[in-house]
Amino acid sequence: MAERTIPILPCRTLRPVLDFYAALGFEVTFLQKSPNPYAAVARGSLELQFFGVGHHDPATTMSTCYVVTDDVDGLHAAFRAGLKEAYGRIPTRGLPRLGALRDTSFGMRQFLLTDPGGNCLRVGQRIREDLHHAPAPGGTFARALHHAALLADSKEDLAGAARIVERALGRDDERPAPVELLRLLVLRADLARRLGDEDLAAAALAEAGAVPLTGEERAEAADELVRLAELLD
Repeated sequence: MAERTIPILPCRTLRPVLDFYAALGFEVTFLQKSPNPYAAVARGSLELQFFGVGHHDPATTMSTCYVVTDDVDGLHAAFRAGLKEAYGRIPTRGLPRLGALRDTSFGMRQFLLTDPGGNCLRVGQRIREDLHHAPAPGGTFARALHHAALLADSKEDLAGAARIVERALGRDDERPAPVELLRLLVLRADLARRLGDEDLAAAALAEAGAVPLTGEERAEAADELVRLAELLD
C-alpha cells in the first residue's frame, strides 16, 4: 500500500496562487477552468491542489496544512530566494508572506508560509522525539519570547504577542542579555509590521541592528539575524 495525502486548499482566483507557487519552484501539473476552477502544483514529492471559489476571503480563512521536510533550512532559503526574485523583496506582512524560521517548543524547527489565498503552510523538521510542548523556560525574557511566539504563530494573536514583548522590554528591574534583547526587538518589529505600525517597526529594527553581539552570540542568534535582514529588505 502506498497511500498519500494531498491538501486541497481554497482561493478566490487561481492565477495569483499559481504564480506565487511558481516563484517557490513549484510546477503547475494540472489546470482546469471549467466547470469549476481547479489546479495542482508540485515541487518534488510535495503536491498541493487548489479550488477557486468567488466568495472566499483570504484575510479570514483558517485553511492550513503541515509540510514535514528533512531540510527545513534549505527549503526556507530556497523560498526566500524565489520570493526575492519574483517580488523584488521578501514579503513579511499581508498576503502573501514568509514567516521567520525558528525552533519551536513542540519539537519542530519550522516556518510559516501564507499564500495569496490566505492558506498557511507550516513547514517543519523534527528536532526531537517528543512533540509535546516543552514547559515554558524559567528566565523572564526567555519565557516572554516563548509565550509571544506561541500566540503569534499558533493562535495568530498578534496583539497579545505584542503586549507580552512590550512588557518584557519595558521592565526596569532587569534587562535581557544581548541575544534575548535582539530576539525581542526582532519579534517586536515583525509583529508591529504585521499590525500596520510602521513607525514602531522601524524603531525596533534600528534598535535591533545596534545590539552589540560577539561572534558566539551572532551564531546563537543566527535565525533572528536572518529575520532582521528580511524585515530590513
